[in-house]
Amino acid sequence: MDRRVVICLLLGCSVCFYILTGCGLSAKEKKEVGTALVKSVFILPDTSLIPNDMFGEEVRYGRQLLLNTAYYIGPNGTKGHYLRNRMNCTNCHQDAGVKPYSFNLLSSHDNYPQYRAREGKILTLAERVNNCIMRPHNGKPLPLDSREMVAILSYLKWINSFAPKGGGFEGAKNMAIQFPAAAASPKRGKEVFTQLCASCHGNDGSGQLNSDGTGFIYPPLWGGQAYQPGSSMHRIIKMARWLKANMPYNKVTTGKPFLTDQQALDVAAFINDDDIHDRPNPKSFDYPDPVTKPIDYDRGPFADSFPSVQHKFGPYQPIIDYRKTMRLPVDY
Repeated sequence: MDRRVVICLLLGCSVCFYILTGCGLSAKEKKEVGTALVKSVFILPDTSLIPNDMFGEEVRYGRQLLLNTAYYIGPNGTKGHYLRNRMNCTNCHQDAGVKPYSFNLLSSHDNYPQYRAREGKILTLAERVNNCIMRPHNGKPLPLDSREMVAILSYLKWINSFAPKGGGFEGAKNMAIQFPAAAASPKRGKEVFTQLCASCHGNDGSGQLNSDGTGFIYPPLWGGQAYQPGSSMHRIIKMARWLKANMPYNKVTTGKPFLTDQQALDVAAFINDDDIHDRPNPKSFDYPDPVTKPIDYDRGPFADSFPSVQHKFGPYQPIIDYRKTMRLPVDY
């Protein structure tokens, strides 16, 4: 890489405009800088830039709906009763969906409609929003023409304006993990949970409500108020990647995990062990095509010969190696 490009990258995103328009770089070098910056700089939309018009009003309301979902549309919601628990969207999509490595939503408006293996069909963005309301929140779908749905979609469109086009960015997906040779252990996970997680989520996994009881500050992880099987967080690899980047909240910083990969997998295994923890009954078990099932989805039939318990807890690398050999998709 050209020495000037390296210097520009060291300057950081506060001078992106100068970098890409000056510095005496060629067009190729400017593109190289831009691509590297996109992949190394966290993108955090500035809410002061939300327009002061009718669209901006809906964007602000949509953001509040992600931050305080249960207050507005929860069991005792002020704008409707669509959720059956008091979790908020931001419990998983942290910072209203803009936090890196936290089910980031910046590109969602660009990415939909898209094929979803869980449903086996193309979903619109509005259908995907309702998918979350019906599964993690155990609720009923928002009317597609409701103000709440329009506001959420408006907010997602606005934050999408900050996402780079035609490429990924740092924190767009959850943090990667390396798979140990052994299976994830609920027993080890319980020890880590007791030490690092129970102070917020409770030894019984029931979470902590806010002061007025309208929503969870720390969400329930199992029990009747938690997410149902089939939700993304019920998959151990999926949850472990999220945990690695975001928990414990008072010990981790963005991009610098506290938990090891093994600890993240073990905690996810403990939380999602259906033999010891109850949760709401699922409306359906999904993935109509076994070939497209994620490797950590534990309900058959499978497109391989590995048992359900291995799909649940691992070890996962043998499944990955087999599927690659057989030219089957590998998703987690």
